[in-house]
Amino acid sequence: MSFIEALIPLSIFGCIFGIFYLFIAARNKERMALIEKGADASIFYSSKEKRVTPFWKVFILNFSLLLMGIGSGIFIAGLLHQVIGLNREVAYPGTIFLMAGVGLFVGFNMTKNLEK
Repeated sequence: MSFIEALIPLSIFGCIFGIFYLFIAARNKERMALIEKGADASIFYSSKEKRVTPFWKVFILNFSLLLMGIGSGIFIAGLLHQVIGLNREVAYPGTIFLMAGVGLFVGFNMTKNLEK
């Protein structure tokens, strides 16, 4: 394993850590500025009711639809390659990403309807 290969996971971790750090630091500065101006601390907590649908149900729904989209993408790409004769390097990635996107879009709409 070379030095460059070792830097890839470290840089990914560093980017993720930096995003979270900047988010938390900016939120803290914003809250401190509002407190200095005399804002009530209750504005930091949502007054909305909690979600009716638990997070794990939403996650399972979206993940299952993503996997079904990927599976149907592989199936359709195989048909495109065998029947139509489309190039394999074009058919598989394009169809898999298209159907995975369709699955995520359907999952988003179903989740939105669950929360109503």
